[in-house]
Amino acid sequence: MEVKLAKCAGFCFGVKRAVDAVYEQLGYENYKKIYTYGPIVHNEEVVNDLKEQGVEVLDGIEDLKNLCSGCVIIRAHGIPPEVYDIINENHLECIDATCPFVKKIHRIVEEAVDEGKNVCIVGNPDHPEVKGIVGWSKNKAVVIENAQDVENLCLDKDKEVVVVAQTTSNFNKFNLLVDILNKNGYNVNVVNTICNATQERQDAAAKLAEEVDVCIVIGGKNSSNTRKLYDICRERCALTYYIQTSDDLHLDLPDTVKQIGITAGASTPNKLIEEVQNYVRINF
Repeated sequence: MEVKLAKCAGFCFGVKRAVDAVYEQLGYENYKKIYTYGPIVHNEEVVNDLKEQGVEVLDGIEDLKNLCSGCVIIRAHGIPPEVYDIINENHLECIDATCPFVKKIHRIVEEAVDEGKNVCIVGNPDHPEVKGIVGWSKNKAVVIENAQDVENLCLDKDKEVVVVAQTTSNFNKFNLLVDILNKNGYNVNVVNTICNATQERQDAAAKLAEEVDVCIVIGGKNSSNTRKLYDICRERCALTYYIQTSDDLHLDLPDTVKQIGITAGASTPNKLIEEVQNYVRINF
């Protein structure tokens, strides 16, 4: 059985930077309570490991308001301005691990709103990255997730519409929604803010899925980018499986399977990828 790994898989720059920031704080000898604003990464294995070492996850603003000491680490997804305000008001130490590419989107939407322009964000309205971006638009941005959302828009067509994307968006879907905006007569200024690493990971997953008989996608169950990888692979390889760890690999594969491909979302550490690779090589 041949096992192939996608050319691009696992932690992206922003996620690795955020996770490393937490472990770096744990390495200091002077004790201080460490918190992350939301799970530092959408991967239960990583979050549980940090929890065992005393890192506590803040579920939202109310948890943050109750803190009077400690170090709060901002994850790669970023946060809206009001969260920074609470951190400052409570005199908490803050380590901002917001991905620089996400910070760029914050600046774009803030400037657009200040200039009186409309803002559309292509993405999942419930995703923390998107919620943060909306906050930087002074809550004036409109989130569009699908074609119906675009059709339902009622924006002033005399105003320029600045269109940005959640960094982990599907590139083809982003272009489709932009095309609909144009066809509906909006004055669109498109800023493609999809992370290059996201596009490279999606392209690599698509190529892999076309070459193998079985495709395994590794990532946290709440990982948006991993779900997109799964969808991309599933379109090209009928036997595609979404797992979190090697413990989920209970596969009954046909005898005709000769090649198994493995890819992983941006929230998946190399250790987990290696464990799955080794398990597949030994057991299939």
